[in-house]
Amino acid sequence: MLSFGERSRRWPGVLALALVLPLAGCATDADRPDAAPPSSGSSGTSSGTGGGTGTATAAPGTREQLRVDGDVRQYLLHRPASTPASATADGPRPLVVAFHGRGADAAELRAKTRLEKAATARGMLVAFPEGLGHGWGAGTRATKQRPDPDLDVRFTEALIKHLVRTERADPERIYVAGFSNGGSMALRMAAERPALLAGAASVSGQLPTGDAAVEPTGPVPVMVVYGADDPVRPLAGLPTPPPDPEEPILPTRSARDTAAAFAQAGGAGEPVTREEKGYDRTVWRLAADAPGGDRRPDGTVQLLVVHDAGHTWPGSTVPPPEGFGPVGKAPNATDTILDFFTDPGPDSDADPDPGPGR
Repeated sequence: MLSFGERSRRWPGVLALALVLPLAGCATDADRPDAAPPSSGSSGTSSGTGGGTGTATAAPGTREQLRVDGDVRQYLLHRPASTPASATADGPRPLVVAFHGRGADAAELRAKTRLEKAATARGMLVAFPEGLGHGWGAGTRATKQRPDPDLDVRFTEALIKHLVRTERADPERIYVAGFSNGGSMALRMAAERPALLAGAASVSGQLPTGDAAVEPTGPVPVMVVYGADDPVRPLAGLPTPPPDPEEPILPTRSARDTAAAFAQAGGAGEPVTREEKGYDRTVWRLAADAPGGDRRPDGTVQLLVVHDAGHTWPGSTVPPPEGFGPVGKAPNATDTILDFFTDPGPDSDADPDPGPGR
């Protein structure tokens, strides 16, 4: 069996998709976020197509820019070409901010997930931001590569504020999602800015621990989707990662401990676990009497452990890099996550302990 270091040398660049790393960023005095002129043309493309079963046709994505902290940051923006018949075309729309994995980019995540297609069917805006150095500062530790570990948190806040103002994104329906390092970035936003979000989801991403630890600070619905056989960032976490010649690899909690940390912050009671087709689902119900819990009285934290799946996006048709393991067939992560954002409560068969506040 190849060691972690051997796998890294075998697939340079693509292994980085999975590592939760703080990357190089320019720390400057915070400027007022202003939109920079958008570049012409549509967003980038990627070979292959991802999963997703949305039926509406998404409008072509545009590449946009936003100046934050002295840097011009880029993102792909997808506006729904049409909204469901039940929605008001001119009303505020839900927004999903989707973070790509380490070593990848916005177009790669779009191709792998087909998130914009499924979101269009639900009348949602989708923003795919580009990470500095093709990655995200998902941990709180300052490093040589990223001396300001909070840079990406501020960028995400500024991007959301900008899209609320310019695209009529609904401030009550702001969601974040991501894969691998991007999944950990989504979890960091949920942990540190729970009042900003209506929900968060991570695929193959965990909360950093140790001296880069991220601790949830309030109730927010969270879904963690994880491959049971992840060979890159194991289900049990990576508490003592091996050294890396270029950047420090952040230690992480297990996927279950990650979900449980959000459940505890939300005052949840004991979870309920049951086996479903292709995966195991564990559900914690958030307590209404937790500070801020009344905003989401039916919210849950959920952990989905996908059988026979590796460091991949379940339901995608894009082949993963060599050594990342198989793609889970069920559930379709894209549809499952968007359905969770729309209704973050337990389904009719789940009856988790509501905790003392319910």
